[in-house]
Amino acid sequence: MGIVSQDALNQLQALVDQVEEPLQKTFQNVHQGYVIETLIRFLKAREWNASKAHKMLIESLNWRVQNEIDKILSKPIIPPDLYRGVRDSQLIGLSGYSREGLPVFAIGVGLSTFDKASVHYYVQSHIQINEYRDRVVLPSVSKKHERPITTCVKVLDMTGLKLSALNQIKLLTIISSIDDLNYPEKTNTYYIVNAPYIFSGCWKVVKPLLQERTRKKVQVLQGCGRDELLKIMDYASLPHFCRKEGSGSSKHSGSGSENCYSLDHPFHQELYNYIKEQSRIEARGPIKQGSFHVEFPEPAAEEEADIAKTIESEIHKFENNLEIVD
Repeated sequence: MGIVSQDALNQLQALVDQVEEPLQKTFQNVHQGYVIETLIRFLKAREWNASKAHKMLIESLNWRVQNEIDKILSKPIIPPDLYRGVRDSQLIGLSGYSREGLPVFAIGVGLSTFDKASVHYYVQSHIQINEYRDRVVLPSVSKKHERPITTCVKVLDMTGLKLSALNQIKLLTIISSIDDLNYPEKTNTYYIVNAPYIFSGCWKVVKPLLQERTRKKVQVLQGCGRDELLKIMDYASLPHFCRKEGSGSSKHSGSGSENCYSLDHPFHQELYNYIKEQSRIEARGPIKQGSFHVEFPEPAAEEEADIAKTIESEIHKFENNLEIVD
């Protein structure tokens, strides 16, 4: 857990003890019985300032109540073809677990197109995976290992990355902001694999958008990262795009049971079935179609303008380098 400021923890604990309903109820869904570990996450996110961590936590709990986040795991994205489209264009999955028991999430950054649904569906899907991770996956693995496991590892596959991917920077900024403000310190390490030449240009755009504490967790591995990742996980838990050098990645590579992005992968089958079951328990009538709208922070106009300038600059640099090579 690292160095803990006991004074700051005690101060935050005293402040949180004063929280009343409905915030107290949603807080239970956040901490899942691991109150201390949860408070430490928020303290880390605010550099161990108890007052600032308390403000962050209260704002997050209010966001949960106002957006009914506690109910989001009973709101399936329907019809199924729409959800399959979301899964095929927002590539993420659970490939296995590290030797320490941490869930390993694979994310297809380079091949995610986010072009099969509206922004709200992608935000809904992202939050559903976060909530399923925190309410189902992590409590289950904590019970299995008989100790609190409250974080995960993420492997980001850059196969197929193009500068045009930066056109999705607004959506990615929204998702990143939701995670920073409401799911802080849930990822131990971000491993970047299969990084093409263009990655350096994209990284210059994305890096300033990340919190400093997040940037420090990023490790760029050589090639598919297999050898380095095998130091922390078994072969069976490697994402499909890390299994062998030169294999690259694909939205559809491997069978559904091997490709953790696929809706046919056991993780996504379990997730979708869980959501459908929860919807049946809570529903009093037919399930309504339509996205589950969540309020999210929009990038400021000035920030969008700065991002656009940086993207344009990087594109020009890339084009100039190509001309030199030619």
